[in-house]
Amino acid sequence: MIDINKVKTYSMRKRHSKVGAKDFARAPLRKRSFLSFYNCLPNLLKAKELEAIVEAVVRAHKRKKPVIFMLGAHVIKSGLNPVLIELIKKKIITCICLNGAGIIHDFEIAFSGRTSEDVGKNLNDGRFGMCRETAEFLNNAVKEGVLDGRGLGYAVAHKISGSKLRYKNLSILYQAYQHKIPLCVFVAIGTDVIHQHPSFDAALTGEGSLRDFQMLVENISRLNNGGVALNFGSAVILPEVFLKALNLARNLGDKVKDFVTANFDMIYHYRPLQNVVSRPVMSGGKGYYIIGHHEIMFPLLAQAIIEKL
Repeated sequence: MIDINKVKTYSMRKRHSKVGAKDFARAPLRKRSFLSFYNCLPNLLKAKELEAIVEAVVRAHKRKKPVIFMLGAHVIKSGLNPVLIELIKKKIITCICLNGAGIIHDFEIAFSGRTSEDVGKNLNDGRFGMCRETAEFLNNAVKEGVLDGRGLGYAVAHKISGSKLRYKNLSILYQAYQHKIPLCVFVAIGTDVIHQHPSFDAALTGEGSLRDFQMLVENISRLNNGGVALNFGSAVILPEVFLKALNLARNLGDKVKDFVTANFDMIYHYRPLQNVVSRPVMSGGKGYYIIGHHEIMFPLLAQAIIEKL
């Protein structure tokens, strides 16, 4: 039998502990300012990582380094355009990347102040995605803009800018265009509702998206030594595009390392973990993964960045 009396112990005073009272959150108080609240978060785990991301964005902005925002369409559907637009107006964001669904929801907001249909209900009788105005405006904007030499993002943004859409001030595309922020849109053919319409031109859509890819490569090439790339809510398309654009920048001779990446989403996804958080910074830099609902985490991040600036 074992002799429990022979167990060896040591003093806790000699042991390293990962958590200390100095790292604790501060007790909540009434009428506290946002910055005071933010500074009272615990200096631990994801709160500590969030602070590191905020500081990285602030440093990049002050040093005139790129801050690339990649956004899944759910961010737009969550009512967060005003938050993003404020970051655009303050020149904190230097490049915006969207997927095909992003331009759809953004246009519908500019057109009617509303978006996000009931997919299940409309799928029953084939009405899903068959809104006339959305398809006609976007598909025609792509045709006209790409034929005029624009990329996909600026093709749509230019069309919105020249329109009389009632709510266009709430459009990310419009505001990015007005403030001369590079705007890249990446489309997978067949994924978006406007691809179901006869007005859709796959060739011009592909050409415009390729131009945006090349523009993203140019922006990524400047991430070296202090830039930031953030992905909010794109699980597949934008992480895949980002990785290839980064690789192409390096292949063409640009030294792109020592930058910060972060992925914000509601659950863990393989591609953002690998293609945004892990692989891009293996040669230097830091990647973070924050879990939380966009409608909470994005305003929290944006407000912290603005307060720290």
